[in-house]
Amino acid sequence: MATEREALLEKAYPEAQAFCQKHGFMFEVIDLRWGISDLVDTDQRNTELSLEEIEACQKLSAGPTFIGLLGDRYEHQTVPRLIAEKEFEALILQLSGGSAQLLAQWYRRDDNALPACYVLQPADGQAWHHLRGHLASALRVAAHKAERCGLLSPEQRHHYHKSAIEWEIEKGLIDAQESNLGALIFLREFEDSDRQIGQGTNCELLEKEDSEAKQLLSNLKTKLVNHYPKHLKVHALAHGNDSGNPQHKNNNKYLKQLCEQFVAVTKHHVLENLPYQRQISKEPGQLLQELGHHAALCLKNCRFFCGRQNLLDNIFHHIRQNNDKTHTALILYGPPGCGKTALMCKLSKHMQAILGQETVIVTRLLGTSQSSSAIQSLLRDICLQVCFAFDLPPPPTQTKQACSDLVLFLSNLLLTISRCGTHTLVLFLDSVERLLPCDGAHRFHWLPTGCPPKVHIIISISTSEPGILKALQHAVPEAEAHFEVGPLSSEEGEEMLEMLLASDKRRLSPAQWAYIWQSLPGGGQPLLFKLAFCEARNWASYTSSSELAIASTAQEAMHRLCDRLEKSHGTVLVAHVLGYIASSRNGLSDMELKDVLSLDDEVLAEIHHFHLPSSKAILRFPPLHWARLRRDMGECVAERKADGFTLLGFAHRQFVEMVQNRYLSKQDQIKRHFLLADFFRGTWSWGMKKPLTLPHLSRTLNADRKVAPQPLWFSDTVPNLRKLSELPFHLLNAGRIEELKQDVLGNMNWISCKAITSGIQSVVDDFAMCTERINCPELRLVRDTLLLVKPAVGMDTRIIYTEVLARLLFFVPSYPEVIGKLCQQCLSWFSARPHPVLIPLCGFLQPPGGPLHTTLTGFLKGVTVMALSSDYRLLVAGSQDGSMLVWNMEVIEMLHALPGHSAEVRCVKVFGKGTCAVSAAMDHSLRIWNLISGRVKFVIQDTLIEEQPSHHLHVDERHMIVYASSDTKVNAWHLETAELIFQISAEVSGAWICSAVHSPRLVIMTVSEGGVLSLWNSNTGELRSKRQLLGLQEETPTSSVLLQKQGKMIVGFSRGSLSMISSDGNSLLEKLPGRVCFVVASEDESILAAGFEEYVRVYLADAKGFHRFLAADLEHEGAVHTAAISAGNSIIVTGSQAACIQVWSLSEQGLLTDTLDGMGAPVTHLALYDCTLVSASHGATYLRVWNLVCKQQQKTLARVTDTGCTALSHGGDYVYLTQPEDRQKVIIWDATEGAVCDTLDTSAQVRCLEIAEQTQLLFTGLVSGTVLVFPLNSRQDVACIPPPESQKPVNHMAINKHEKQLAIAYNDLVLVLDITPADPCPVIHRPTYTFYTQIPGALVSRVAVLADYRVLYGMTSGDLFLYDCPQSRVFPLEGHRSQISCLESSHGEHWALSGAEDSLRCLWDLESCQQEHEMCYYKPASLLKGIRCACFSKDDKYLYTGSLDQTITVWDVASGALLAVQCVHTTATRIVPTADGFVATTKLGYIIRERFHCPTTTSPQYNSLQNITSMCTVKSRKKDGKNSSKHQHNQGNSSESLTHTNKLSQICSVV
Repeated sequence: MATEREALLEKAYPEAQAFCQKHGFMFEVIDLRWGISDLVDTDQRNTELSLEEIEACQKLSAGPTFIGLLGDRYEHQTVPRLIAEKEFEALILQLSGGSAQLLAQWYRRDDNALPACYVLQPADGQAWHHLRGHLASALRVAAHKAERCGLLSPEQRHHYHKSAIEWEIEKGLIDAQESNLGALIFLREFEDSDRQIGQGTNCELLEKEDSEAKQLLSNLKTKLVNHYPKHLKVHALAHGNDSGNPQHKNNNKYLKQLCEQFVAVTKHHVLENLPYQRQISKEPGQLLQELGHHAALCLKNCRFFCGRQNLLDNIFHHIRQNNDKTHTALILYGPPGCGKTALMCKLSKHMQAILGQETVIVTRLLGTSQSSSAIQSLLRDICLQVCFAFDLPPPPTQTKQACSDLVLFLSNLLLTISRCGTHTLVLFLDSVERLLPCDGAHRFHWLPTGCPPKVHIIISISTSEPGILKALQHAVPEAEAHFEVGPLSSEEGEEMLEMLLASDKRRLSPAQWAYIWQSLPGGGQPLLFKLAFCEARNWASYTSSSELAIASTAQEAMHRLCDRLEKSHGTVLVAHVLGYIASSRNGLSDMELKDVLSLDDEVLAEIHHFHLPSSKAILRFPPLHWARLRRDMGECVAERKADGFTLLGFAHRQFVEMVQNRYLSKQDQIKRHFLLADFFRGTWSWGMKKPLTLPHLSRTLNADRKVAPQPLWFSDTVPNLRKLSELPFHLLNAGRIEELKQDVLGNMNWISCKAITSGIQSVVDDFAMCTERINCPELRLVRDTLLLVKPAVGMDTRIIYTEVLARLLFFVPSYPEVIGKLCQQCLSWFSARPHPVLIPLCGFLQPPGGPLHTTLTGFLKGVTVMALSSDYRLLVAGSQDGSMLVWNMEVIEMLHALPGHSAEVRCVKVFGKGTCAVSAAMDHSLRIWNLISGRVKFVIQDTLIEEQPSHHLHVDERHMIVYASSDTKVNAWHLETAELIFQISAEVSGAWICSAVHSPRLVIMTVSEGGVLSLWNSNTGELRSKRQLLGLQEETPTSSVLLQKQGKMIVGFSRGSLSMISSDGNSLLEKLPGRVCFVVASEDESILAAGFEEYVRVYLADAKGFHRFLAADLEHEGAVHTAAISAGNSIIVTGSQAACIQVWSLSEQGLLTDTLDGMGAPVTHLALYDCTLVSASHGATYLRVWNLVCKQQQKTLARVTDTGCTALSHGGDYVYLTQPEDRQKVIIWDATEGAVCDTLDTSAQVRCLEIAEQTQLLFTGLVSGTVLVFPLNSRQDVACIPPPESQKPVNHMAINKHEKQLAIAYNDLVLVLDITPADPCPVIHRPTYTFYTQIPGALVSRVAVLADYRVLYGMTSGDLFLYDCPQSRVFPLEGHRSQISCLESSHGEHWALSGAEDSLRCLWDLESCQQEHEMCYYKPASLLKGIRCACFSKDDKYLYTGSLDQTITVWDVASGALLAVQCVHTTATRIVPTADGFVATTKLGYIIRERFHCPTTTSPQYNSLQNITSMCTVKSRKKDGKNSSKHQHNQGNSSESLTHTNKLSQICSVV
């Protein structure tokens, strides 16, 4: 059937393979006869091998399990390698003479077999081919005679007549029961009018066979036809003289049908299995697969466990002893091969017997699967398994993607389980040294510092990694928690060997046992005994003593194994196979190894040293050679799960080291990586022919190697995970750097594919691996870009492309090779999208090297406190759910999770030079922490449940006292003993609002509501004095700061008083215009800053006290929350409600030097050290780390600080804006050059700006109420529009689209003026129309003017009106629920948009004065809401809006549908349309230029909010005759839907 085999290989297998890959399967055909010549087929175990492979397929295959090709040859009968003792003796009794001597000569009795048997002796190739026929004939004769004598049954007799094909068909189909559904037999028959299928074969066979073989073949076919018709595909060929020619047309038709049927059967089975495959590919299914993998390994490792009873008893006693109290993790350590894994599996197996049957066991044998190799995936799976086991909510999606988040989640999860107290949890983590080093896995910050009651963590580690072992000992320093795993005694070793031999149905003779104990007199490690078993299992009872060999060390045993493999399979094949496995990143599958070996010219040349390959068109490595080698490698290789497949790796680390030393010189390493890179790159797939030179035969073959194709995507939803994992590793190690840049690092398709399937961190890891060895600034920039992208990326390709493009476009002129090509690929990808999308045309997101250094994650809720150590090395933060985290700020790595608090952390102090911390929380407890170990030293119940918890802490290190103050108490606790030293209680009527401890003077100061100052002795708690502070009887303290050096406290009050308080009394510093929300002082106490409303006032200390330092207050867009002053007093950094961080220079009189707009939530906490700033928010689960002296040397990175008072030229080439330091100047910014090109002076602060592009006029509205008009194309005098009497300032201005009219809005007055063309510049006359709004308590906030003198105006109350000036008529429109923040008319003036601070957008039909659409888009979790700016596209088809939640949205004007959403990580302040998109200014200072790509047709399945945590509702007016109504539809994620019903106008109703 060679022709059929080659046809299948050439035609059917590639199609079936592509189909399987498309659905996420790996396609592997195991044909042990392909490529094997009879001259080299001398291994007597081939039939056994074939049957073993069939059994493996039946267990593993998701498609067909067995395909049989049965023609008109029965093939030769097999000669059994093993014959049972009694059966052999019965056979030999039936023979005499030469036949009996022949069997006696070639079969020897082996008493080491259980039971004893006779073993066929090996023979060389030529001798075996001569011998095989004689032995088979003698055995058949003997079997016939023995059956007649009743010594053998018919079945036993038939064993000596069966050919290999019948054995295989029996195994694959007949003997199989449930698994035979995947079996199929292709039966080829030659047509004959006198015979039917199953009744025999034609007498003119291709090769003449004896009558017995014909009968056996006929019987087999009859059996198949009669009993297995559903598993049979019959092909009848007309017999003729030319029927054996493969090119015969009948043969071609037959081969085509054969291939088609094979492909159809494969597809059918794959599709049947697909629902199950899809189910297990989802998260629960993947977890179950992972659990099954580790459970199977545990069972396997327990099989041969013996001895160590004392160690087991000690461990069990330790666990029972600590079950009801807090304790540490338990550590098992020992050298490689000492049996730690088997011990862990044994403990896991018996733990329920020790702690109860309801104990939950979680076991991970680390490094045996991809998920158990990386700490992030390990923690994710453990958290999921524990949550499922205890019926708890699983970790949120965002938490599962970040290691730091999972660390905290796991700590809290263990506490939750412990508090439930119903079941015990035991977590086994074997071989932690096998964890990959990423995410700081080897620092053990992820390991809970203490196990709460009923929770146990048991870890094993090898002493071969001293650095990792030392880190673990540092994390768990208690000596009693460490248990050493020593070697086995000789008795235990003997027991283990006996168990291993018995499992293999083997035993040893006394002399052989004696030899073993002579070689291993003192016992040894279990690995050594396992390797000894690998040798001893091959000893027969007749093996001579000279052939016995046992290594005394594991290394020697491994080398002996390699020697034996080389002798059996050839040095080249063994060296290359082991080298490929050792060189792989995660291991290689059987199919991959066979493909790689098919590309290996050296291996193929050795195999075909004496004969040509069987096929001229196809050249592959014969599967039989791999099956033989795979069998003989035994347990030195182990299976591991990675990339969704089962791969082969080495079972022991020592074997990896041995292979590297023995087979992988530097040059050999490069060769192995080179060929693996070729394979995973797909260089020789898709029919590419690779030449092979056979020097010994003087031939060069150019044949197809038929290796698996390696596309990046097998289908739209199935990525090539193996390629994603392996290719970068091999290209790098092969030195193929240019291909690495082109195919991987500089390939956006690759980057996005791997980011979506494996997470952005895996892409970052690839870049980090490469940049360590490649000195390329471009690659480092891309890597740093991906780090910035990481927090924003979920599973959306569009977000990845947007983020990368908008951050890298800055660098294209300087770095065209990699970055330029990446950006071009992004642009091409966007242009090909079948759905609406915004395409960045310039860089506008913060690029690498900018101020944002990194983002710290880990919390599940908002951050409430933050503190730095005195040396600025450690940062401690706490959150609303009681969680606390510690980071090392030198390397920006998480050190510890500090679990324990069950409610919001109120305050934290770091002391002891960063070695300790104390925290107070809403759970009424104080916790004192050891920051070196991450453990809690003391837990103090500070206040009673009915009392207010402490909100202020002070640490007196000199006296070792921590003072915790609440509204009613001050408690003093000893830091070393946690004993209460004293307690001070307040009067019921005088709750303390703020307090401070002045250590040098031993004074505690408390200030209560109404301004009462009390002084207490800080050593004893005795009251020293009490007095009423002057002038503060009606005020309540709101904030304070202690000046330790001066012994004074600065207190801010509710009505704006800022008072300096000391033991002698108080003095008023200043009365601020509003409530004091915070007070901070510099490190040297010479600078003081107080925040109120939107301002920060800065004071400087002198001999007389504090006085105003800056002439002007530091102004912010929203309420200011916090501030931090640098150590050298050179800068002050402030954070506000507007999610904005502003950096002010104190040395330059409060000059605003930078604005950091990327927090995404109101900034409530700041920590500043050196040039690094850390920001946090009550509304954000992350912290941002900023570099305040970032170097941005490229001209394209220049940005301008946007104060919100901005105008844009229509093309976006020029920006007109004011600066915070001088708002009486208008700066003209050339966006192309990135520089200031002109400055215009005004007479007062500028409130608003408008540009008339056609007439080249700039209108500036001032706080004085005046509007100045600057001609931009000439130096003509500036025109002045004076304000009406008593009207100031200018609130807003608007110019209509034709630039004929100007509207100026004051508080309750609107002016409409004509702009008349004139030479040299237009003329603006007196107001054409003037009208008052007449709404009490509401001011005009926005205005828009139309060409027919109609004016739209919105109010601070949310009311909206259309005023017809010529008719003096006002049309009230349906209002908003909050202040109108945006008004914009369309270019044709048919539509208008109103936007408000409630995130509502309303589209109005100006002809009918009716609302067309009510559109609401918002992020439920965001505290930032409101519309900032908007514009219509040039053709009025689309609407672009910029929001305070840092998004830009695109809406369809006709339907109101949300077309696209883009997060820009800052607020767009002004937006104008371009021919195909828009240009916008931002608070961050960058200019956004984007093109809007919208195909004419969009798929109904398109969801603009896919993978975006936002909600959108749209309500539209129906137009059906005279009746008008609204209909509503929602856009959003499927998990939730929320609709707001707005108040209705008289002509609208909601249906």
